[in-house]
Amino acid sequence: MSGKDWGQKLVAILVVLAMLALMGIPLTVLVFFSVVVFFVWRAVDRSEQHETRRVFEFYLSAHEILRDDDRQWYGFEINEAVSQGEAILHSMRDAPPLVYFALGALYQRAGDHESATEHLAFVVENESAAEEQRNDPSPELRRYVSVLRRLEREPVDGPQTIAAVRSLERLRRARAATLLAESRARLGVARAAPQQVAQPNAARGERLMPPTPFDLGASRHTHAAAQNSAAPPPQPAPIAEVLRDLYEEEKKTA
Repeated sequence: MSGKDWGQKLVAILVVLAMLALMGIPLTVLVFFSVVVFFVWRAVDRSEQHETRRVFEFYLSAHEILRDDDRQWYGFEINEAVSQGEAILHSMRDAPPLVYFALGALYQRAGDHESATEHLAFVVENESAAEEQRNDPSPELRRYVSVLRRLEREPVDGPQTIAAVRSLERLRRARAATLLAESRARLGVARAAPQQVAQPNAARGERLMPPTPFDLGASRHTHAAAQNSAAPPPQPAPIAEVLRDLYEEEKKTA
């Protein structure tokens, strides 16, 4: 928190204490009230700062994984960065578009093209996701933008953080649409593959289907008919038997 913010809050506390003193409240009560207010305010302030700092820590993790420096990353490292981004989306109702882009790119790196398509499409195709369309910010988004503008004005306060933000923004402008198209293409291939495998299996199942009793009976009849048709034709009687029969008939006639 900047010195200007500290000064404004301190002045506000002193004004409240002065008003309570004019109302005749004892000094011990004022001191007790001041201590309680201070610790409550510090706890809330630390919680708010933690939420904002978590966004920029996610940027640092995503930038390290997504930049092209020939480093090999383990799957659990990518999954941990994805978990960071998902936690931010669950805690902020209007998370910055850069969070959606970085998370979508990480999902693609992890091979989850369905989730990558969902987050990248929100950034590329949803006009309401653009920064200039955020006219009703949540307190979380206001704090985030306040820290971001301070880092942009004073990069020495967080040189690595602001470098990661600028690098991710350049990657978003140059590659967001391409990454979305690649994820959709790979998702379409993955969905078509099971159908192509199922068709040969179905054809093979038809070939391996056991014959029915009707098929067995028909095959037997067909086999018998084939055997009958294949039997040789009857041979004519020998010529000697024909002449003998003719001679006997002539003797009977005489």
